[in-house]
Amino acid sequence: MNKNSRKFIPYGRHEVHETDINEVINVLRNKNLTQGGVSKDFEEAIAKKVASKYCVVVNSATSALHLACLAIGLKSNDILWTSPNSFVASANCGAYVGANVDFVDIEPSTGLMSINKLIEKLKIAEIENKLPKVIIPVHLAGAVCEMEKLYGLSKVYNFKIIEDASHAIGAKYNRENVGNCRYSDITVFSFHPVKIITSGEGGCITTNSKEIAQIIYKLRTHGITKNVEDFENPSQGGWAYEQQLLGFNYRMSDIHAALGLSQLKRLESIVRERNKQLSLYKKLLKGLPIKFLEIPSNVYSSVHLAIIRLENKSEKFHRLLYEKLIKNNLGVQIHYLPIHLQPYYRKKGFSEGDFPEAEEYAKNAISLPLYVGLSEQDQIRIANTLKGLLCP
Repeated sequence: MNKNSRKFIPYGRHEVHETDINEVINVLRNKNLTQGGVSKDFEEAIAKKVASKYCVVVNSATSALHLACLAIGLKSNDILWTSPNSFVASANCGAYVGANVDFVDIEPSTGLMSINKLIEKLKIAEIENKLPKVIIPVHLAGAVCEMEKLYGLSKVYNFKIIEDASHAIGAKYNRENVGNCRYSDITVFSFHPVKIITSGEGGCITTNSKEIAQIIYKLRTHGITKNVEDFENPSQGGWAYEQQLLGFNYRMSDIHAALGLSQLKRLESIVRERNKQLSLYKKLLKGLPIKFLEIPSNVYSSVHLAIIRLENKSEKFHRLLYEKLIKNNLGVQIHYLPIHLQPYYRKKGFSEGDFPEAEEYAKNAISLPLYVGLSEQDQIRIANTLKGLLCP
C-alpha cells in the first residue's frame, strides 16, 4: 500500500466513551441545559482532584486567563511576563486588560521558562523600575516549571503568579497535584478537545483565595451576583440581582460540564497511557539524531505533547522533514511559533533575536502524534517513517 494512502494520524485528538455520551444525553433530557447543577459538580470535582479550595469553570482557557488577570488586579500599563514558547493566549490575556506584555526566554532542554533568565531580567527590571505585576509560567507539554523557585522570587520582587497549566491537568510537581496553587495565586486548565481531558470547549481556574474566586464567579456572568448578602443596595425581591462589575458571558454550559466531569473520572488512567506512549517513542527512536524535551526529575508529566528536537539545526531541513511527514499522512505539529514574532507583537516592538532560545527551538522542534487511542502499530509506523527520513 502506498504510504500516502494510509490513514491520517493527527498530532492529538479527543477520546469519547459511551459513558461520556450518556452523561451528556442525561443533561439534554434535563430541564436545565445551562446554569443547572452539573457545572457546580464539575467545579467541586476538579477542586477535590487537585486539592485547591476553589474552582470556577468557564467556556475556554483563554477566558480563564483573561478573568485571572482581572481578578488578580492587572490593569492598564501594568507589566506581565510570560514564555514566548506558548500559544498566544498566554500573552494576549495581559493585552486584553491594557497591560504591557513581555517575555522570558526558555530553557532549551525543557522548553520551559528559564529561571536563570528570569532572575537576570528581574534584576535589570528592578533597577529600571519596570518589575512585572504578574508572571505566567507555561507548563509546556504537561511538564512543570520550577515553581518553588519562581514562588520564592515572587516574594522578593512582589509579583503574582498565574500558572498556565492548559497542558498539565493530571501532572504532579514535588509529588503534589498541579492546580493546588501551593506556589501560585491562580492555576488555569484547558479542556479543549486535544487536551488531556475535554469538555468540548472549556477551561477552569483553581485558587485558594476566596476573594479571587468570588470576583471570577461574578466576572464570568456579566459581573452579576444574585447573592443577597453581597448586594450593595436593599433587595427588591427574590428575583433581584445586581451587576457590580463589568463582566462577560464566559459561563460553561451543563452540556459541556457533563462531558468534562465524566472524563475527569478517567484522568489518572489517561495520563498513565500518555506516559506509556512517550516511553515507547523513546524506545523506538533511540539512536536517531533527535532529543526529546527533558522532564524535570521532580515532575510527573501529564504528557500533553511528545516533542522532539532535531540535532540538525538547519531551518530548511526542519521544514522539509515536517512537509514529508505530512505527506506521509502523519499530522505532526510545531508547538510553538514564538509569540513575540507574531505580527501583532512585532508591531509592539519585538523582533528576531529578542529571545534566541525560543526562536531556535521553533526551528527544530516537532510534536509527534500522541493521544489515547493511538495504537502501538501507529507509533511503530511513525517511528519507521522518521527513521527513513532521518537516516535514509
